[in-house]
Amino acid sequence: MSDWTAGYTAELDYTFDFQRELTPSFLQFCATSKGAKHPFDRKDVTYCELGCGYGMAANLLAAANPHIDFYAMDFNPAHIANADELAQEAGLENLKFYEQSFEEFQTEPSLPDQFDVISLHGVYTWVSKENQDILINFISKRLKPGGFVYVSYNTLPGWASAFPLSRLFGDKIEAGQGTIEERIEAALEFCEKLQASGAKYFVDNPGLEKRLKKMRSMSKNYLAHEYLAQDWRPMHFADMAADMGQAKLSFLGSANPIDHVDVVNLTEAQQGLLALEVDPIRREGLRDVLVNEQFRTDIFSRGHLQHTERGAVGAWFNTTFALTRPFDGEAPKISWRLGEVPVDVADCGPILRALSQGPASVKTLLDQGVFGEMTLIEITTMLTILASATHITPCLPLEGLNERVESCRAMNAAVAKRAEDSENIHFLASPVTGGGIQVNRFEQLFLIALSEGRQSPAEWADLAWTILAPQGQRVLKDGRHLETPEENLRELAAQAEEFAVLRLPILKTLGVPF
Repeated sequence: MSDWTAGYTAELDYTFDFQRELTPSFLQFCATSKGAKHPFDRKDVTYCELGCGYGMAANLLAAANPHIDFYAMDFNPAHIANADELAQEAGLENLKFYEQSFEEFQTEPSLPDQFDVISLHGVYTWVSKENQDILINFISKRLKPGGFVYVSYNTLPGWASAFPLSRLFGDKIEAGQGTIEERIEAALEFCEKLQASGAKYFVDNPGLEKRLKKMRSMSKNYLAHEYLAQDWRPMHFADMAADMGQAKLSFLGSANPIDHVDVVNLTEAQQGLLALEVDPIRREGLRDVLVNEQFRTDIFSRGHLQHTERGAVGAWFNTTFALTRPFDGEAPKISWRLGEVPVDVADCGPILRALSQGPASVKTLLDQGVFGEMTLIEITTMLTILASATHITPCLPLEGLNERVESCRAMNAAVAKRAEDSENIHFLASPVTGGGIQVNRFEQLFLIALSEGRQSPAEWADLAWTILAPQGQRVLKDGRHLETPEENLRELAAQAEEFAVLRLPILKTLGVPF
């Protein structure tokens, strides 16, 4: 392993993913759900992403938030080369990438003195204690008072039973022969054989079967970065809070606000036990035990700025939401930790129906009578559940939309250009949400066709096939690659029809420009 990796795998590059928790408008919503102020209303907001991978999040966020200056770093030159190339093609002027180690980045002279937001997605529990100390030192010196840190990490107790499996899987890869992909495949097969043999470890930990099946469905690139980091160690929440405390940070809340809706996470008996714990750190740790948490998405702040009661209500009223899934008139099926969440269509239906007409603020929906006789707590709980389950999403204010549209258009054109040759990137930028929206390769090709004036789904399918066929690529259906041109065109046309009916209206609602 090369010295510059500092114990982190570099044999396979990371994936081209986007995480909505990094989105400024979503972080604002998370703060609002906890009655707290956020730093995004300041002038000249600065945002730093530590360990940005391929930089998809930074690129999409910079395009969708041209009013914010973004700085992103990663130690892998392949990641930064790709990230910077995309940023340049999109003409982004509010984003800078750095190919540096955490230690080198600490003293980078071109950085601003301090940031309003610092994010670390899937970084902290994958690096050495030495690098963790460097990260805390960076946060201590570089985060403004009132600023946010977003950190996601593998946690305990959820990872406790799977820790031996992780070690076994990683050891088999390290000791294997062949390419990294071949070694990962061999390690997966070995673990599956162990499970099938009735190994007592798997028998006594039945949840491992589900985890192993999930591992089988993941890309080799993701598995390499998840399981081959030399210093990977899940953390208790209390230990993370203690580390952040060294930088004068305190826990604000989860970047998945539904985690704080006890009724969909905990039984009545569990809620009673949780209520007995008054210490906020121990209380959060107890919650992790009650739900067997394995992955946390936390927001820490450097000095809580709480709203007054009136200000908290005003923050909710000013929050704008948009629909992200088609509404068919039925109550959405939402499952969470306790199973299916009881959602009354009489309450959520008017909300989803109103948002089908376009984004709207809570105040506007209230003025329209959308919430009926619901109380404020019922309204905010319903919106939190719908947003966390990705049926709706918080949005940016209307102000500045035109500038965001043009910036997103340039980014989406650069992404779609890559879709002609690759299926790596599955996200486009939305000027309405200020974040990334999942759009798969075929859908991107359909959008290219639409931008060229082709109006019918059949024409979109034709264009997609003219791109795929010369590359020897075929459509996958029911686990089988379709062989004849007629079969491929038929399936592409069916997907284009579905896209036109279900997905395109949503993309238009979210203002996704092309």
